[in-house]
Amino acid sequence: MICSSSLRLSGTGTRNSPSPPASSEKSDESQLQVRRIKASPQLNRWSRARSIRSGRKLDRSAVSTESRDKSGSPVRSEPEIELPMSPKGDSRSGSSDDEKEVNGGKPIFMVSDGTGWTAEHAVNAALGQFDYCLVDRVCPVNTHLFSGIDDVEKLMEIVKQAAKEGAMVVFTLAEPSMAQFAKQACQHWGVASSDILGPITEAIAGHLGVSPSGLSRWAPERQKSPLSEEYFRRIEAIEFTIKQDDGALPRNLHMADIVLTGVSRSGKTPLSIYLAQKGYKVANVPIVMNIDLPNTLFEVNPEKVFALTINPVVLQSIRRARAKTLGMDGELKTNYCDMDYVKEELEYAGKIFAQNPVWPVIEVTSKAIEETAVIVLRLYHDRKNRCSMPRISKRY
Repeated sequence: MICSSSLRLSGTGTRNSPSPPASSEKSDESQLQVRRIKASPQLNRWSRARSIRSGRKLDRSAVSTESRDKSGSPVRSEPEIELPMSPKGDSRSGSSDDEKEVNGGKPIFMVSDGTGWTAEHAVNAALGQFDYCLVDRVCPVNTHLFSGIDDVEKLMEIVKQAAKEGAMVVFTLAEPSMAQFAKQACQHWGVASSDILGPITEAIAGHLGVSPSGLSRWAPERQKSPLSEEYFRRIEAIEFTIKQDDGALPRNLHMADIVLTGVSRSGKTPLSIYLAQKGYKVANVPIVMNIDLPNTLFEVNPEKVFALTINPVVLQSIRRARAKTLGMDGELKTNYCDMDYVKEELEYAGKIFAQNPVWPVIEVTSKAIEETAVIVLRLYHDRKNRCSMPRISKRY
């Protein structure tokens, strides 16, 4: 299980008393080589917000402290964090059992100079390899995303906090100097780190023989006009797809980039909308027994038609849920959800697919919409560019 944990900022307040002589500083405690660093107000806010979301009691002493001046008036001061001067420092070993219990797992900090989408999805994909222990809380993990980190000061605050909590830092920083600084800072403070974007960027730069721009995706220099050609292309694709949903206007099938067909509740509409948001004009045609399919479905280029199929048991459960929302589970009798009818309709669709061998048949039972879309687009572009790989099976 992956959960969010609070970023704890522990420390003490500053003192108004005069500093002792330099000779008195050379005590036995000074051999620990610990220096005090002012904590970040922004990290304090993150800590408070995450504590509130998690339902834990907020540790007020860790957020702010008060001291008194000579007159006895309270003086608010910024909290401080104690961090080791070298990576070999053992500030983490002094953490109390209570702090470990609050954290509840190994922290992972995801740092990005943009939205953090790449870092977050890469970490989640990697954590998917550890489901066997995450689900049972054998190795719980806490993740936190730091997006929009575009200067060294913010980056340094996060690395210091990672050193304090024993967190791992995963970063996607497009600017080489920022990425290098993050790597060096993590090495200095003894923080485990991983650069997701750097290695692949360097590899592509070597392959292309050109240097990368070093700009994040959301840098002002890379921002296009909101009313660009791509924007209007996507809007047009979405409008077209909505008008062609569920077999409407079959005369316009030749205008579609992609045509989806399959039985009812096989995922045609959500897949169509997902592809339309990427700029593809999509039409979908339902297959229903005793209802003839439009002739235009067989007249269009068969290489842009994609057939969807699904497990009958799963299809029956989806149809039952749909029938319930439509009020068809009461006195109204229908064979829409009957297993015999579901199987018969799938067999009927299968015969149509067999009569059109150019149509790829995609099994959607255990696939998310995104996964099915990846298959459709891969086949679509392979056919369009005439660079298809040999197929092992007709089903995908």
